[in-house]
Amino acid sequence: MASKPASGKTTRSKKTVKNKLTGKTRHSQHTSSTPPRAKHKSTANTLSIGDYLIKRLQDYGLKDIFGIPGDFVLQFYGMLEESPIRVVGTTREDNAGYAADGYARVHGLGAICVTYCVGGLSVTNSIAGAYAEKSPVIVISGSPGLKERESDPLLHHRVRDFSTQREVFEKITVASTALEDPLTAFREIDRCLEAAVRYKRPVYIEIPRDQVHVVPDIPYQPKPNPPKSDPHALKESLAEAEELLNKATKPIIIAGVEVHRFGLREEVLKLAEKNNIPICTTLLGKSAISEKHPLHIGVYEGALGRAGVQEFVESSDLVIMIGTFMTDINLGIYTAHLDPGRCLYVTSEKLRMGYHHFHEVLLTDFVQGLTKLKGSKKKRTIPPELKPQIQPYELEPDRKITTNRLFKRLNQQLADDTVVVADVGDSLFGSADLTIYQHTEFLSPAYYTSMGFAIPAALGVQVANRELRPLVLVGDGAFQMTCNELATTLRYGFNPIVIVLNNKGYTTERFIQEGPFNDIPNWNYHRIPDLFGGGWGFEIRTEGDFEKALNAALGNEDAFSLLNVHLEPLDTSPALNRLATRIGKGMAK
Repeated sequence: MASKPASGKTTRSKKTVKNKLTGKTRHSQHTSSTPPRAKHKSTANTLSIGDYLIKRLQDYGLKDIFGIPGDFVLQFYGMLEESPIRVVGTTREDNAGYAADGYARVHGLGAICVTYCVGGLSVTNSIAGAYAEKSPVIVISGSPGLKERESDPLLHHRVRDFSTQREVFEKITVASTALEDPLTAFREIDRCLEAAVRYKRPVYIEIPRDQVHVVPDIPYQPKPNPPKSDPHALKESLAEAEELLNKATKPIIIAGVEVHRFGLREEVLKLAEKNNIPICTTLLGKSAISEKHPLHIGVYEGALGRAGVQEFVESSDLVIMIGTFMTDINLGIYTAHLDPGRCLYVTSEKLRMGYHHFHEVLLTDFVQGLTKLKGSKKKRTIPPELKPQIQPYELEPDRKITTNRLFKRLNQQLADDTVVVADVGDSLFGSADLTIYQHTEFLSPAYYTSMGFAIPAALGVQVANRELRPLVLVGDGAFQMTCNELATTLRYGFNPIVIVLNNKGYTTERFIQEGPFNDIPNWNYHRIPDLFGGGWGFEIRTEGDFEKALNAALGNEDAFSLLNVHLEPLDTSPALNRLATRIGKGMAK
């Protein structure tokens, strides 16, 4: 049953924030695809390289930066502390990367600052995930000074060559630089920051410690060079799109994650409403469009999703995929089937209609152009049973809690200002059936699927917008990887609600191949608050336990609440059960 709150409850020094899961009035969050920038003026010779980097971070709207200091970056850390940018220290560098990723998904751009190699190389996994899922994070790393490299010494933290770390990050960022030349440093900073915003992917900036305070001799004049579509290609592509729209009698829009990243939600809704086109999302793009919109029919994810949604999408004569990455997870482990000849597929990287490819057409220009076309007014009927419905839930206090019943109960609680942060595995698959009321209120690494994302990402969410309160869904295996970041939430007075799906191992792996390698030690997760000196913990075995704990957690606004939910090792979500059933039927044929 639910335990009493752990001792050492932390009281926030900041203003009290209203409960974020009760449906009360919320404050809007910043989700602009392009953070605000200051107007460029000629830069005098008074700014050092470190000064200019901090100035440009502020110009792009960054108010916070995550990381852990080290001797090669201490001078820059000192400058950050004296600037308006808040430095948020984390317990591990990879957690700083996850937090910056979560921050970027809410704010539009995130940043981390770490030391050379032992810090930078520790963050590569979380930055690789941000690259794969198009989350713009700026990685700033200190490095040995240029003068101390002259005799090629074996300095601490060095791996192979002094350039090794930069070469690693070149593979997982869209732009990278080492600020080793004062004459080009300012231009290199601008190039990388512009790339992060343009491509919605991480960038890497390395600053040797003896260059932080160097002031370039030559004044620098920034020269913005925004990308543009080829006007002829844009015109031709829109003409072909208009022809497809006019011919279609059963169109469907699949909204992907780039709808959020590039701030295209209003344009996509305008296109759908103008032409009476139903909308669904992918799992990675879940909440890019509010699931309460009358044209929204649910998540399209092959056999992981509802059969009716899959049949409706795959029977369409025109599938308009906007900002969608058709990964194996989005395709329900390849149980989804879309005919390329009936698809209009547009992302920031490619534009294809049927088997016609167009180049040099920007995603934003094309989608905005779609909203101005004269499309068909034919209304495609959405069957009532296809609309997402919240399944009824009637509490049975003595009934043993199951994954299915847990998600049903949570669906009753979600309100307009609930931000669901789901880790990978059954936490992610089960969350697919939750109804997200607003847009950009579902965060998960649904493509890269790196375990341990959720708790540090929830930290990033509340750093980006203190008015938000995350509901974190995490398996016990993922929790053991990054749970220390709950100590950071205590430090800053944040209050996430963390639900640990505790089945003593790796559920998804058991689903694929059972074996003792899937078992992990069983922690007393609900005692974590005792260790960290704050927060509330609850042990849950029945539906009655869960009800009491959830209600108590909702009322605890001063610190995190952790719900240790005991589940059977082979208990899985409805989504994972659907996939097993559909795959089983396919093998039986």
